[in-house]
Amino acid sequence: MDIRVMTLSTVALLVSNSVWAQVTNGDFEQWNGNTPAGWSVIDGGISIAPTSDQIKTGGLAAKVTVNTGTQSNTDLLQTVHVEQGKTYPFAVSLYHTEGHVKARLVVDGYQGYSNPAQTNQWQDIRYTYTATTTKDIQVGLRFYDESGFDGAEVVYVDQFLPADTSEPPTPACNDTTATLTLVTDQYASETSWTLTNASGAVLFEGAGYANETTNTKDMCLPDGDYTFTINDAYGDGICCSAGNGSFTLTADGQTVASGGQFQYSQAFPFPLGDNEPTSPPSDLGEYYQSAAGKTGFALKTALYNIINSHNSRGYSAIWDLVKVADLDRYYENDGSILDMYSEQPATRDAVSFTKVTDQCGQYSGEGDCYNREHSFPKSWFGGKVEPMNSDGHHIFATDGYVNAKRSNWPFGEVGSASYTSGNGSKLGPAESGLGYNGTVFEPLDTFKGDFARAYFYMATRYENEIASWESNTSNADAILDGTNTTVFEPWMLKMLKRWHQNDPVSQKELDRNQAVFEFQGNRNPFVDHPEFVSAIWGN
Repeated sequence: MDIRVMTLSTVALLVSNSVWAQVTNGDFEQWNGNTPAGWSVIDGGISIAPTSDQIKTGGLAAKVTVNTGTQSNTDLLQTVHVEQGKTYPFAVSLYHTEGHVKARLVVDGYQGYSNPAQTNQWQDIRYTYTATTTKDIQVGLRFYDESGFDGAEVVYVDQFLPADTSEPPTPACNDTTATLTLVTDQYASETSWTLTNASGAVLFEGAGYANETTNTKDMCLPDGDYTFTINDAYGDGICCSAGNGSFTLTADGQTVASGGQFQYSQAFPFPLGDNEPTSPPSDLGEYYQSAAGKTGFALKTALYNIINSHNSRGYSAIWDLVKVADLDRYYENDGSILDMYSEQPATRDAVSFTKVTDQCGQYSGEGDCYNREHSFPKSWFGGKVEPMNSDGHHIFATDGYVNAKRSNWPFGEVGSASYTSGNGSKLGPAESGLGYNGTVFEPLDTFKGDFARAYFYMATRYENEIASWESNTSNADAILDGTNTTVFEPWMLKMLKRWHQNDPVSQKELDRNQAVFEFQGNRNPFVDHPEFVSAIWGN
């Protein structure tokens, strides 16, 4: 039995006329996305999310990130009902990570503080409250900055007592109800799952199950793209070495994910709602006129026939291209080399490369020189093979040192960075929910669409051979699906479409597309007509 619960029970017995109040979801096991059920006030100075990283009891706790020193903007509260003359012993468990913020218990006013110096361990704040009248009161926490606060600090919260741990009633769903049925094996504590949306945000998740039980979860989902990910901490799945575990996720009458035999993780991207290709405009201009009226992969093939005979000028000539195509006329506007791995769009660049003069060369650190980055790594298409090796639509001037860090890792979205460049580009393990567990390189949001459209170009320009590239390297296998139609693995295609949508075509891209056209004689259709992406691959 939990010692802390015993202590509170003893208090309840010793205080006359004491009863348990009903703090809804005080164990933070029930969530709707990043909103804990029952908690009605979550101020803008904090962000909150479910987590299993640090838990006091159960399968989940609340991860509260304090983002401001303005204490009146850091409340996490709910309303409970108390009765006149009755006594209520309140308590909450907290886990400080840095020690530069403290929490204060709120029970019809501000009560005791946590000890911020007590880090990396759970501690309790307690307060016994006697109601003088029958009324509704607010209970919860407020967070305060301490000396050394750096603007963002995590505090874990669990077991706000006395708690009503029953699940709140499920509201009516006006969208699509997805139902997960999860049968656990003999080691259910190793099993967890998440459901994320197109931007990677966790909407629902589960953990802390009992062994060999059947568990169901209904989730109300609007139209969009989602990924269901099942995890096993031991790495042997949930079937069949230690029981017959399984999972099935259904939505809109269809099974969108099922199984049981996997290793550490298995991801299942799926769409809800209209994901059919859309029709591009009929007037496409002279260059693209032969593609008019087509959608889906027929449109992709029509574009291939338009752009497939460009003039390959050789890799050495790329130096001539980038000194024209990759100049900064948009941020500093100083004619320096615009490197998407070091450019700082909002501030003055710490690194500045002079065209030609600062070509690599040898380098020992960031800012030494620039070279030619195959954004679609050459090892993926077999090495120094033409015309891919000198195709200017996917080769950019980049910092030599950062380029080497990127190596031939896939683009992706990083969870915890092992390396961060001067402008914030990152290398590290993919964030959970992406649908891929390997190492990825993440450029700035400002340039993600540029790289996505370069990849859609490669998928189209090399439609005649890209299906055979999947087996060239393990990283090529991670992003390519072995076809010349969809081309990309589901996680990559979903991410590229998201990057394309969230970072629209810029003037920089339009100018560069024209420069490459003048250099080698073909265009990137997805820069000229961004709508071609959804017309081919769907919304």
